[in-house]
Amino acid sequence: MKNKLSPEANILAPKTRRSTALSHIRPIPRRGLSRAEAAMYIGISAGKFDEMVADGRMPEPVKIDSRKLWDIRSLDLAFDALPRENDETEGSTWGDFRST
Repeated sequence: MKNKLSPEANILAPKTRRSTALSHIRPIPRRGLSRAEAAMYIGISAGKFDEMVADGRMPEPVKIDSRKLWDIRSLDLAFDALPRENDETEGSTWGDFRST
């Protein structure tokens, strides 16, 4: 079917195509993560994450009204404090493993 409008009318006609939201093209970095996101960020299951929160290896959430969020900075610090493979001292940080 041919377009009945002239080429000039096509240029002036409003576009009806939906645009993609900018947040889908360029996601906004977030400081607070949900439980599932925090577990995924650390690289473990949500159940293991719950266990690590309970025993203090991962931080407690921040509460905003009824919503629980994990601060990505606190997750980074807790992850940095985890023991490394073949390291007998608990809580070593990455700085201990830099080459000199």
